[in-house]
Amino acid sequence: MQRYFLPCDYEEQVTFDLVGDDFHHAKHVMRMVLDDECFLVFKNELAIKAKIIEITDEKIIFEEVAKEEMVKEMPINVTIACGYTKGDKLELVAQKATELGMHGLIAFPSKTSVVKWDEKKRNKKAQRLEKIVKEASEQSHRQVVPSVSLYGSFNDLLEKAIDFTQCLVAYEESSKQDENSQLVKTLMTCQPGDSLLIVFGPEGGLTSEEINILEAKNVKCCALGPRILRAETAPLYALSAMSYQWELNKK
Repeated sequence: MQRYFLPCDYEEQVTFDLVGDDFHHAKHVMRMVLDDECFLVFKNELAIKAKIIEITDEKIIFEEVAKEEMVKEMPINVTIACGYTKGDKLELVAQKATELGMHGLIAFPSKTSVVKWDEKKRNKKAQRLEKIVKEASEQSHRQVVPSVSLYGSFNDLLEKAIDFTQCLVAYEESSKQDENSQLVKTLMTCQPGDSLLIVFGPEGGLTSEEINILEAKNVKCCALGPRILRAETAPLYALSAMSYQWELNKK
């Protein structure tokens, strides 16, 4: 069933309006008519099943049928931070990580990043990524649309790290040293409501200097198993492990 995100918190009321691009999509792409139903999702993560009771030239008016009971979000808010990568790799991560439960996406310039984005390029790319995560949130029946932040410097990432309960960085040298316990330990100690930042390098990886700077900010190095993963694969592996630990491995 189609899902739309409204830019407001849920409040008990008689009707709900769908306007703007979502109105156009519902009316002209989905060709919705009176009595059709869909899900409306609000900023406070509550979703309802709603039925169309009126269609005008500017909006579709819904009435509530029932509240969605199933919780779709991870108990820990996970933000993925990726070094700027070539091509459309960041777009792939944005889409698939949204489907896997990511709460937020950060991208930043690393010393090994090949691409160099000025502010104009970052703003344009951010708009593209925001559209991707919104559509992926609708498709995967999320109750939150992940945030997107594209930073102009590595220092911006360091300043953001203090906002999280726990911080990790995936480092291939940890894999070579068979240091696999940190990821497991972190996932097991996270509590519902915590926030977790996990940092990934671009194609060339993070430099030892960048790792040292992150460690000085209490960001812990972790391995993602014995194999070296591509820049676009590693975040998806980590999110899959988190979903298993927090959502499927319940005792």
